Amino acid sequence: MQYNFIAIEGNIGAGKTSLSTRIANDFNAKLILEEFEDNAFLPKFYKEPDKYAFPLEMTFLASRYQQLKDKLGQQDLFKDFTISDYYIVKSLIFAKKTLPSDEYNLYTRFFNIIFTQIPKPDLLVYLYLETTNLQANIHKRGRPYEMSIENEYLDKIQEGYFEYFKQQPDNQRVLIIDTNNIDFVNNNNDYKKIVDIINRPYKPGIHRIIP
Repeated sequence: MQYNFIAIEGNIGAGKTSLSTRIANDFNAKLILEEFEDNAFLPKFYKEPDKYAFPLEMTFLASRYQQLKDKLGQQDLFKDFTISDYYIVKSLIFAKKTLPSDEYNLYTRFFNIIFTQIPKPDLLVYLYLETTNLQANIHKRGRPYEMSIENEYLDKIQEGYFEYFKQQPDNQRVLIIDTNNIDFVNNNNDYKKIVDIINRPYKPGIHRIIP
């Protein structure tokens, strides 16, 4: 692989974990998977978002920070690189779309302190899927607490990611891959296409690719 630290990002149901796990297994990478199922506020948030948004986002922020700080701070001499199925910036993106302005302003103060302490990925990959395809994946994996996620919420999160990418400094490599017409989970040729795209030597900046 061209990079020492790759972060795979995307909306809910985009296939981040599936892709990260397979690449890690195939290319001898250290794998970091988000421990989101441990967040007790998540099922409550999907039922009452206004009530539980702030404790949900703060819990996620603390958990992601601790995990990335621990995992990225420990070298594994037997692994060739590190790949993660999330990056800490997703905390800010989700919070901006779920919190009222006063709570978001408070949240950003905590986030900015934490953000400076986390290593930046050499390549940030965003898997782009349209909302209908996201919903199909969400219902296919069948997590009960995700069944009530509405299209509007997924649209807001997607919008948040693209707003974030537009504000990125010139020295950040961001790769946006349109995966609407491929199936890298079940089709080996599509998976190889994705790996080839990720493994190219990108210059800093935003790169959009349709396989």
